[in-house]
Amino acid sequence: MLKKARDLILAASAVLACSTLTAQTTAPTATSPNANKPAVVQSNDISKEELTKASGAFGHFIGRNLKTPAIQFDIDAIIQGIRDGAAGKQAPMSDKDYEQLMSKVQEHAITVLTKENLKSANEYLDKNVKEAGIVVVQPGKLQYKIITPGTGPTVESHSSPKINYVGEFIDGTAFGSSEEAGGPVTIPLDQTIQGFSLGIAGMKEGEKRRLFVHPDLGYGTSGHLPPNSLLIFDIEVVKADNSSQATQNDDSDDDDDDLMRLSPGDNKGIKH
Repeated sequence: MLKKARDLILAASAVLACSTLTAQTTAPTATSPNANKPAVVQSNDISKEELTKASGAFGHFIGRNLKTPAIQFDIDAIIQGIRDGAAGKQAPMSDKDYEQLMSKVQEHAITVLTKENLKSANEYLDKNVKEAGIVVVQPGKLQYKIITPGTGPTVESHSSPKINYVGEFIDGTAFGSSEEAGGPVTIPLDQTIQGFSLGIAGMKEGEKRRLFVHPDLGYGTSGHLPPNSLLIFDIEVVKADNSSQATQNDDSDDDDDDLMRLSPGDNKGIKH
C-alpha cells in the first residue's frame, strides 16, 4: 500500500516535471550577451501515435497501482477527476482537506490490512503444519522444514552465525536477501526478531532450512513491512558462529548486515 502510494507520487512528479519544463520554456528571461544568437535545439520530436501510447501506458500504470486489497477506489470518479483537473476546473476540495481525507483513507487501509494479514498468517500456519517434514517450534507461531541437512558445528543461542538467506512474504514476494547485501551476512541472534533467532538456533553448518514466522514472533504491526506479515525465510548456515566478524562490523561503517538486524522498528534496508 505504501509503496503503491509512492509510485503514484513519482508518476505525478513526472507529469509535474513536464509541466514545469513547459512553463520554463515560455517564461520571459533576463537578456544575456548571447540572447540574440540562434539557439541550437536537438530534435526530440514525438509523434501523435507515440504520445497516445505513452498516455495509455501512464493511465495503466496508475490503474494497476490502485488495486489494493484494503481499498476499492472509485475508478469512474478518478477518471472524472483527471478530466476536470486537465480542463482546469475547480478541485472538489482544498489541498488541506484532501490531505486530511487521504490520511484517513490510508489509516483505514492499514487497519483492514492488519486484520487480513493476521487472518492469512493464522490460516497459513494451520494448513502448513500438516505438510510433510514440518517441525513445530512454537504451536501456531513458528515452524521450519529442513531442506538440506548439515554436518558441521551447531548454531547456539546468542551466537552470530554467518548465513545466506532469502526473506519472502506468503505470496512469494521477496523483501530481502543476503545476495542483495553482497553475500553471506553475519547475524547476531540477540539483535533479530524472535522467530528468526529461535528458528535458526540448532542449525548445523551446511544446513538449509525454511522458517515460517508468525507476525507475533516477527514484526507484528511495527517496522516498515506490511503489518502482521507472515515471514518465510530460506536460510543456509555458512558458519555456525562468526562473532569475531560481527564485532568488527559493529566497530566499522560496514552496514551490509543491517538488512537482517531484524528488530522491530530497525529494519532499514528491507524492501517494502
